Amino acid sequence: MDFIDDTISEYAEVHTSAESKVLQELNRETNAKVLNPRMLSGHLQGRVLSMISHMIKPKQVLEIGTYTGYSAICLSEGLAEGGMIHTIDINDELKDIIHKYINAAGVSHKIKTYAGDALKIIPEIHETFDLVFIDADKINYLNYYNLVFDKVRQGGFILADNVLWSGKVLENRKDMDPDTLTIDDFNKKVISDDRVENVILPIRDGIMLIRKK
Repeated sequence: MDFIDDTISEYAEVHTSAESKVLQELNRETNAKVLNPRMLSGHLQGRVLSMISHMIKPKQVLEIGTYTGYSAICLSEGLAEGGMIHTIDINDELKDIIHKYINAAGVSHKIKTYAGDALKIIPEIHETFDLVFIDADKINYLNYYNLVFDKVRQGGFILADNVLWSGKVLENRKDMDPDTLTIDDFNKKVISDDRVENVILPIRDGIMLIRKK
């Protein structure tokens, strides 16, 4: 993930609005107590998610991959009045830390959490989404994209994290591991999909911003 020059990353964070005290504490606790803390969105990406949410002002958001709740809290900052984030994670063991910080941020009324297989849960959420954030198991990125597409309103947005996959997407395809192949397939699917417009933002591990025409 750390393929962008450290000094550039540090400069970008210093010159980016600060994360809230609650998010700072969640960042610290995740790094201290939770497996694979690099999965946390973190300061810079979190502010990007918050900014996008403020720009779109979504009413309904779907997040696939809650982890410890950092990104859901960031996305909640720009919700329209009465808006809701539906966030799914397969790991039920993180529910205590998720709810601890959602409550501390004062956004428990804006975030509904689901535990289990997103491929089974998504069809049971009967909403039309203004924004979808995909940040879960990479092997299912195309499955998630196809599953949510008809649930996204015309003019709505899909965000996909980790689309540069630590730069591994530049490897020869015969040398790619299964996750890298899946990410590369996803990127190729989106760029060839005439139903959308998209841009890859080289922030942290790469964020794909997709607009449904």
